Amino acid sequence: MNETVQKKLNILADAAKYDVSCASSGNNRSNTPGGIGNALNCGICHSFTEDGRCVSLLKVLMTNHCIYDCAYCINRRTNDRPRATLTVEELVDLTIGFYRRNYIEGLFLSSGVIKNPDHTMERMMLVAKKLRTEERYNGYIHMKAIPGASPELLNEAGKYADRLSVNIEIPSNPELKRLAPDKSYKDIYGPMNLIKDNILVNKEERQKFRHTPAFAPAGQSTQLIVGATPESDRQILSLASDLYSGQRLKRVYYSGYLPVNEYDQRLPALKTPPLVRENRLYQSDWLMRFYRFTADEILTPDQPFLDLEIDPKLAYALRNLQLFPINVNTDSYDMILRVPGIGVQSAQRIIEARKFRTLTTQHLTKIGVVMKRAKYFIISNELPSSVFDLPSETLRRQILLSEKPKIKSQPDTQLKLFSFGEVIQLPAPVSSPNKILTA
Repeated sequence: MNETVQKKLNILADAAKYDVSCASSGNNRSNTPGGIGNALNCGICHSFTEDGRCVSLLKVLMTNHCIYDCAYCINRRTNDRPRATLTVEELVDLTIGFYRRNYIEGLFLSSGVIKNPDHTMERMMLVAKKLRTEERYNGYIHMKAIPGASPELLNEAGKYADRLSVNIEIPSNPELKRLAPDKSYKDIYGPMNLIKDNILVNKEERQKFRHTPAFAPAGQSTQLIVGATPESDRQILSLASDLYSGQRLKRVYYSGYLPVNEYDQRLPALKTPPLVRENRLYQSDWLMRFYRFTADEILTPDQPFLDLEIDPKLAYALRNLQLFPINVNTDSYDMILRVPGIGVQSAQRIIEARKFRTLTTQHLTKIGVVMKRAKYFIISNELPSSVFDLPSETLRRQILLSEKPKIKSQPDTQLKLFSFGEVIQLPAPVSSPNKILTA
C-alpha cells in the first residue's frame, strides 16, 4: 500500500466509525471455482478496536466530501477537516488485499454525496461490480443506497451487494428538515420501497427459476440517531415497528447522538452520547423482533420514555402485574415469553419439557431460567404465595437489590498480594508503640 492510499484510508476509515448500521450476516454464498471468499448465514467473527468498533469488515467511506450540510454530521460541507476520496480501483485493491491477508471478511461501503446522488451511487456500485465480476469475490458486501439515486443504479447495486441500507437518521420528518434541509423522508422512502419491492419480486422469481441471480439477499437496514432531536422513545419504537412491518427491514440500528458539531445551536447541549438510552432501545427492539411484543405494549402515552434503571421487559411486567403470575406448566408460549428472566430458548424448552412432567424451580434452573428474577412472576410449589401480593415499587426495589453487584470489603489490617493469579494473605501487623521495625 503506497503512502497516499494509506493517508486516504486513515481519514476515511475514521470518518466511517459514526455509521453503526453495519450488519455482517444474513446471506449464504458459497465459494466458486477460481473465486475467493464466501458469505455465511452464521455471520462474521468480530474483533474490536480500543474504542469498541468492529473491524471484521473493512468499514470505510468512499469519500468524506459531501454536498450536504447536515447539522449532526462530522462530514458536513461547512466543517473544516481533512478530506479524501478513494477511487474505485483503490477500494477494490484494498478489499482484496486485506481479505487475502485475513484482516477482514467483508466490506462495508458508505460515502458522502459528491456532485449528486447518481454520481456517488454509480461509483459505489462499480466497486461491488468489479469485486464480483473481475476479482470473483464471493465475500460479504454491505453497501449504502444513496437517497435520490436513480432506480436503475439501485437495481444494479442490489445485484452485487448482500445488503443495502438507507439511513433515515432523524426519527421524524420535520426534525430531519430542520437539521438536514437537503434531505426528506420522501427521498429516503423512495429507495426503501424500491429495494423492498425488488427483494419480494426476486424471491418469487427464484422459487420458479432456481438460477435467478439474487437481489440483496441479506435484505436492507437503516439507522436512527437517538438524542439529537426531542422525539420520545415511543415515537422511535413506533417508527421502527412500522419499518419492520411495512418495509420488511432486517434491522433497525440505534446510534446515540455524538456531539461532533457543538457550535451548531440547533443541536442539544450534550457532552456524551446517551449510551444507556441506546441500549434500552436495542433491548426493546429485541422484544419486538423475537418476543412478540408490540411498540404500544413496551411504552404507553403516559410513559413515552424507557426506564433507564431497568430493562424494558421487566418494566412491562411491573407495569402489568395483573397479568402475573404465569403458570409455566399450563400457560401459553406467548405468556411465558413475557416473564422476566425467561428467554426465547428457555421458553421453548419449557413448552417441550412440560409435556413429560410438572416443572419445578429446580427444573427451570436447569433449563436456563434466571430464577432470581423470574420467581416474582411465575407459579411454583416452592414459592410462597405472598410474593405475588407485593406492590410494583416493592418488587422493583427487591429485584434491583438482588441483582446489585456485591463487593466484599477487606479489613484495613489485611493486605492481599496478587502474583500469577494467586492470592497471598498476609498476617495482620502487630500494633505496638515500643516495637522498632528494621529492614
